Amino acid sequence: MSKRPAAQAAAPQWSLPRGLIVLVSVAGLVVSVAGIRSVAGIVGPVFLALMLTIAVHPAGRWLRGKGCPRWLAFLTVLTSVYAILIALFGSIIFSIARLATILPEYSDKFDDLVNGFHNFLVDHGVSSEDVHKMLSSIDSSKIIGAVGDILGSVASATSALILVIVVALFMAIDAIGVSERMNILARSRPDVAAAFNNFAAGTRSYLIVTTVFGFIVAVLDSGALWALGIPLPILWGLLSFITNYIPNIGFIIGVIPPALLGLLDGGASKMILVIVIYSAINVILQSVIQPKFVGDAVGLSTTLTFLSLIIWSWIIGPLGAILAVPLTLFAKGLLIDIDPATRWADILLADSVKTAEQIDDEDKNTVTLKIEND
Repeated sequence: MSKRPAAQAAAPQWSLPRGLIVLVSVAGLVVSVAGIRSVAGIVGPVFLALMLTIAVHPAGRWLRGKGCPRWLAFLTVLTSVYAILIALFGSIIFSIARLATILPEYSDKFDDLVNGFHNFLVDHGVSSEDVHKMLSSIDSSKIIGAVGDILGSVASATSALILVIVVALFMAIDAIGVSERMNILARSRPDVAAAFNNFAAGTRSYLIVTTVFGFIVAVLDSGALWALGIPLPILWGLLSFITNYIPNIGFIIGVIPPALLGLLDGGASKMILVIVIYSAINVILQSVIQPKFVGDAVGLSTTLTFLSLIIWSWIIGPLGAILAVPLTLFAKGLLIDIDPATRWADILLADSVKTAEQIDDEDKNTVTLKIEND
């Protein structure tokens, strides 16, 4: 059978004008986003359970490859997911509770700091009445109450945690036989199987890289805060570890509480020292080194990673900030990787020219293979 040119074989035949297809696609995307926002309380926990199951699935697959029974692989996957959830939520609740107990000790220092700032403004020409209006809403009791509200909101997230636990149970059951299903799918729909496999592999690579860098950052931050005498250094190290999963701006969120405690404990000089040390550690690791490893692991550009943070936070809420990269990988797999006709978009979304060239070579090899099969 005669072989057609690769370029001709790869060119899709559009039954509608491309402009109309783009318009319909955008409209469908808007409707989908609106639908996801309406059920964000379900989508976030379910995807968290999926991400954790994907992360620990290789353990169950390895046990099955060693000839272990299915029930042992299932228990291994399920126990691993539950252990991660218990460690994460337990440490967060305990840490916030410790913070709520220690903050009242700083209430007098906080009030003195506010009064000192009041006197500073008055001494430099600002009327006492204007300063009073500006600072009237700042009160130590309100801040301590806000921490209590945060603790209550974390405790009220029990329903979402229960949903994650239940969904993880069923996902762990299905995960045991997913490799066999993907092998069957690869024979009939190789593009679909490749898209799902790439999503799972990219998610695991992202979690590994982010966890390793998060642990390094947490240890360095905790050690620096301990050396400076900042209260609860382990808590702020845990916060650094969690915010490391928030792309690009995570360390900014993590530095605020220890910087404020430094201000209350040792004045402005200590606060500045905390910010400088945090910036030196986190900017180098999280903003310079880590994005390179994450980009190589998941194939997403830095701009797309940052935009995914904004978009998924708006759609799902705070949990969307932590799940931004895996959610983007999932959306890319469903919308782009699943269809060879749209694989060209991967070249524009890639983190580097080298990655784009690899994607282009893979597409050419796929087209060549299909021509030979024809």
